[in-house]
Amino acid sequence: MIELGSRERKQPPPPRVVWGSLSDPRRAGVRQWLELRPDEVEPRVLRAVEPELVVWSSLWPDRPDDEIRFDIRPAQDDGSALRWTLLTPGEVPGPGVLGRMRYRLNFLINAQLRYSYGQ
Repeated sequence: MIELGSRERKQPPPPRVVWGSLSDPRRAGVRQWLELRPDEVEPRVLRAVEPELVVWSSLWPDRPDDEIRFDIRPAQDDGSALRWTLLTPGEVPGPGVLGRMRYRLNFLINAQLRYSYGQ
């Protein structure tokens, strides 16, 4: 797999809560944060190891073999350190497409998910 991008940021809740949000983003009783665009598809969970790893299928139907890996660990003071990594087994997209993909993941994880925790 080729790494197309990665970013780590702190999330306020502990790893088990972040893991739950990523492993079941449509779980009843929690704030909905995964708002997909018309050109995106619902990700499938390909692998999950509680509370440290979740791997999603691609959000983009025109790039079905890409994967999004989430590594979760306890943060130094409290909360979680969450790293997303975008991976592909195939061809690297052009700079414009890649920039939009990275931006979209960063927005979903480091804005929408964070806001769902009240931050």
